[in-house]
Amino acid sequence: MKKALLLHGTDGSSQSNWLPWLKVELEAQGWTVWVPDLPQSDRPNIQRYNDFIFAHMPWEFDSDTYIVGHSSGAVEALGLLQAFTDDTVIAESILIGSFMDDLGWDSLSGLFEKPFEYDVIRARCRTFTFIHSDDDPYCPLPHAEYLSEKLNGELKVISGQKHFSTGTDPKYTTFPLLRDLLLSR
Repeated sequence: MKKALLLHGTDGSSQSNWLPWLKVELEAQGWTVWVPDLPQSDRPNIQRYNDFIFAHMPWEFDSDTYIVGHSSGAVEALGLLQAFTDDTVIAESILIGSFMDDLGWDSLSGLFEKPFEYDVIRARCRTFTFIHSDDDPYCPLPHAEYLSEKLNGELKVISGQKHFSTGTDPKYTTFPLLRDLLLSR
């Protein structure tokens, strides 16, 4: 059975943007989906997030697991993969609006306390897909290009979609492209 862990961004929750909609859509197709409310999401921190996820994970990470991360949730996905045991390999990570440094925001520094080991991260996930807009007002496209290159991922650049969030475009209470991508797996 396919399983998805959906990770929200900074100041977000399990009810942010398209996450509740995607959960319903995937569960209707037989997926098991967990959308945790990450603790203290106003100041994301990989160690705090990892501790929370590992303590509350309702199932095991395995070859049927997909991680979807949006914004700082995408960065958390990388930190989570790095924290896996060596024998854990998941199917895919889909990273939306990702970034590679704190973007000059002190509140994001907790995501980068420990350097990413891209070879380790790459070994714990079969496929990486990056979804990014060419006009994201927060996360520059070169960040997604860099991460995609480091992880041998596929980068899908979609024009004019800002940050794939209701804060930048009210239509992002749904995300059909992401749903269709996951269901095609």
